[in-house]
Amino acid sequence: MTSTVSRFTVALTAVAGLPAVAGGLNVGVELPRLEVAEYHRPYVAVWLERADGSVAANLSVWYEVKKRDAEGAKWLKDMRQWWRRSGRELSVPIDGVTQPTKPAGKHALSFSEGSNPLPKLEPGQYKLQIEAAREVGGRELVSIPFDWPAKQATSLTAQGKTELGEIKLELKP
Repeated sequence: MTSTVSRFTVALTAVAGLPAVAGGLNVGVELPRLEVAEYHRPYVAVWLERADGSVAANLSVWYEVKKRDAEGAKWLKDMRQWWRRSGRELSVPIDGVTQPTKPAGKHALSFSEGSNPLPKLEPGQYKLQIEAAREVGGRELVSIPFDWPAKQATSLTAQGKTELGEIKLELKP
């Protein structure tokens, strides 16, 4: 019985032209500990951008989700690049995308292609974009360009200078 089911699954996958295993992305975001008089956790947006600058996917947005009267959402526009690209067209909170702000430290995100919030991507060139902005603080954008689909497991890194630390991108074929 088991072998019949397995053959059926393989046959169905071949007929549908679907890959047996979808690719994905692992993203590491480091928020440095800053010694400043008035520290506020940064707002952070993580998204994928196509070669033409359009947004392929909003992967994660961290902001003050529990402030009364959705007051935290008004600071989202401080992430200027993300706001111009797609933020101003979105209605937050977004299921599977928005999350509370995070403390200083290293944070890991994982996305599977074809599962919310990472859609099936067309083959091509993309940029992982990560932007951070703090109230009474600075703003920083870090980009990591990559080609999709990944032919093999690949690890890429970039380094922020002020509001972001090390950014890691692992591509899974």
